[in-house]
Amino acid sequence: MNTDPLRIAMQYAAARRRAAFRDRESLERWREPRIIRHLEEVRAASPFYRELWQGRDVQDWRHFPQIDKKAMMDHFDTLNTAGIKREDAMKLALEAEQTRDFTPEIGGLTIGLSSGTSGSRGLFLVSRRERLAWTGTILQRVLPGSLLGRHQIAFFLRADSNLYGSVRSRRIAFEFYDLLNPLNEHVARLNGQRPSVLAAPPSMLRMLAGELRAGRLKIDPGHLVAMAEVLDPLDRRVIEETFGRRIHQVYQCTEGFLGAACSHGTLHLNEDVVHIEKDYVDRERGVFVPIVTDFFRFAQPIVRYRLGDLLTESRELCPCGSPFAAIERIEGRSDDLFVLPKISGGGFVTLFPDFVSRTIIAASEAVEAYRAIQESPERLTVELQTADGADASTAERQIRTALAQLCERIGARTPDIEFALYDFVPGAVKLRRVQRRFAVDERMEPV
Repeated sequence: MNTDPLRIAMQYAAARRRAAFRDRESLERWREPRIIRHLEEVRAASPFYRELWQGRDVQDWRHFPQIDKKAMMDHFDTLNTAGIKREDAMKLALEAEQTRDFTPEIGGLTIGLSSGTSGSRGLFLVSRRERLAWTGTILQRVLPGSLLGRHQIAFFLRADSNLYGSVRSRRIAFEFYDLLNPLNEHVARLNGQRPSVLAAPPSMLRMLAGELRAGRLKIDPGHLVAMAEVLDPLDRRVIEETFGRRIHQVYQCTEGFLGAACSHGTLHLNEDVVHIEKDYVDRERGVFVPIVTDFFRFAQPIVRYRLGDLLTESRELCPCGSPFAAIERIEGRSDDLFVLPKISGGGFVTLFPDFVSRTIIAASEAVEAYRAIQESPERLTVELQTADGADASTAERQIRTALAQLCERIGARTPDIEFALYDFVPGAVKLRRVQRRFAVDERMEPV
């Protein structure tokens, strides 16, 4: 007998109860002992963490050494608690990528590859128990209405997984759409499915918005979910205006289900599932790099794991009343901070991706899509798509002027700016509107 639907329903109910916290004190009283108990179990089962934390009291876990993707991959064999070898897991994951069959497991665990946004691909392991807990939680955070209602979900991602397949049930029709497939194929399937929930990266939602305006896509989803990429303000405006719906963000990555939007559209961190420390890079603006401890994942423990993302905390209380931290926006990756030479003297200044995005968008109403790629400290390429009938040269001049003014404001020399046609197509690679393509050291200086 398949007991998965019952277990998912139980996890859904548990997630609903956890979402009912109304103050930080109650959340912390509930959470701290669970984190301690989880870390004690991880220490006993993971040789890597046992050695890393040797001689340290688990009560002092906030001062345990941090890890990152490189450490996790370098020590994969001894970090995971299931005895899975990196070589075996990578072989299976790569075969799945090539065949597009994502159902095989290893040792009863779901295996997957990260998209490699940070420049290197990571492996993730998820046990059956963790998969069912994830499913119940994401359904509680994302589904409009009750679990007992009927839902048609269209889910666009680079790769399918048993993780996502767990969502299917008699009441929930879950259809995976492979981002590598042609757009006209997606449109035909969507017109047949008529989804009530449309979940996709913003770059795909933009393309589907274009198909809707052209009359080729004939759907009216009641709920829009953006995930897997940074939601740019320009994309948000176009998608919401076209579909006539507010976008709800999901903050999901290899390292866990980190956040989801509430009914008011505010992105909240899932602090009933993960503990997130804030390493501020700009405390005045509330910009921080998250350090994640997931106290539900055991097969591949995530403890004080430093992400490469930049988040901006909200300074206003959300009307929903949740004590879970509210995020104003996901700015992008810390790897994509622009590094520019100072106007006077030596040294460099950094520029947050959000400032670059908003400067380009505000410079010209003709901008429909863009990518800003810093090739070197002195050279910037702006890929640009302008509205039909708009004068592209005028838009380029306005953007060049606006970026020069921004650089002057922060005391940086304006790089040489080249323009090119915007040609990004959603697929195997995530869209990064703002990107830096050279390495820097810990002082944020080019190497």
